[in-house]
Amino acid sequence: MALLSHTAELVGNESLEKWEFVGSGGFGRVYKARHKNWGFDVAIKLLHGGVGTLMSKDKALSAEAELMNKASCEFVLRVYGVYEGNFMQSGIVMEFMSRGSVQTLIQDLCGRPPWPLTFRLAHQVALGMNFLHSRNLIHHDLKPSNVLLNDDLNAKLADFGLSRVSTSALNSNEKKSGEVGGSYKYMPPEAFEASYEPVRAFDRYSYGILLWSIVTGKEPYPSADNHLVALSIPRGQRPSLEDINQGEAEGLKDLLELMKMCWDENPVKRPCFKECLEVTETLFSKHWGEIHVAVHHVLTTLSNTSNRHSSVPLHCFPQTTEQSKARATVNGVRVINNEKASAQQDNSTTTVSDRDKAKFVDDNRAALIQHVSEVMAIVEELGNMVHTETYSAIEAEKTSREQMRALFQRTFRPGGVTVKAAFYTALKRHHPELVERLGG
Repeated sequence: MALLSHTAELVGNESLEKWEFVGSGGFGRVYKARHKNWGFDVAIKLLHGGVGTLMSKDKALSAEAELMNKASCEFVLRVYGVYEGNFMQSGIVMEFMSRGSVQTLIQDLCGRPPWPLTFRLAHQVALGMNFLHSRNLIHHDLKPSNVLLNDDLNAKLADFGLSRVSTSALNSNEKKSGEVGGSYKYMPPEAFEASYEPVRAFDRYSYGILLWSIVTGKEPYPSADNHLVALSIPRGQRPSLEDINQGEAEGLKDLLELMKMCWDENPVKRPCFKECLEVTETLFSKHWGEIHVAVHHVLTTLSNTSNRHSSVPLHCFPQTTEQSKARATVNGVRVINNEKASAQQDNSTTTVSDRDKAKFVDDNRAALIQHVSEVMAIVEELGNMVHTETYSAIEAEKTSREQMRALFQRTFRPGGVTVKAAFYTALKRHHPELVERLGG
């Protein structure tokens, strides 16, 4: 096989070392490897299947590599070359994105990123998609797992396995073939029609659903299977906006309006990405001064995530082995590492009295129940202030709101000023923007 033979460098096994498995999908497997001559890590995307299936898949992989090369820019994953290994193995050599994807970021944080980072992600994805469409390409599979993140959490579009030359850019006598792909939850209503052929409006709809996922830190329609989604979306079903507080961040209302325009039932009414950029650039500029603090906060949170492997995308582990050991009990009371707890207390705010902290918690009960998402992480920091049975009861609740209600009822009410003050200190570490907004 000779992928990108006129532009790209061929990379063989002799040039690569320290192979590590990263993940897999329907198309193939992804590995991290160190290029001996270049001196940095790369990602190798290999095909699934044996030699007998490689002819058709080589053609698809070659098309993907050509498209990625054509779409190369700051906000699209870069292609370095093509891999040709032993036993007719073929693949694409790409830049390695060390921080996984938007999907794994949301999983790691157990919710949305801080608002400055949320607005930057929205803008960078729009920049990448605008460039893609300017090259007469569509992505056709835009979703959180296909937006990858580098060391500084900057976003780049990836996985062009379903990309193709845009219908609107083809001559009338050029007909495309192939089934409509992509993830059902990010597909527009018209895509569920048997005769549908993807156009740029497909990506605009997907962008709207992607924005919802980033803003909420959730997966759309989490309980619905593909069959139900395929029935519901053409009937007007969209992700719920009820739990989003439009006043929580400056410009959030405008971003939600853009989101709704992008997922409009009528493809013609969906704004092009150049129009999206006019909105996202303005919104990100409002939060630009806070982006470095937000990124540092997220990277610190990720670095403290336990039981993860550096070469594999991170995941949220609410029940890790280390945490289970930390919840050992003595006479029914949960015991934690006192040295760690002391260090956390030493780093807490000392300018606010415990009584004022407790008053803040009492006065903002409704807002805290609605907006605190990292409940279990905070409960962990409270240590033996939370009885073991209470911990289990809080953890068993299905939503963060229900967990917060249980925390108020079972721990704050009997615990008094001390436990509320400790909660305030932990809250300020996990949700500094929320504490500030509430006047704490």
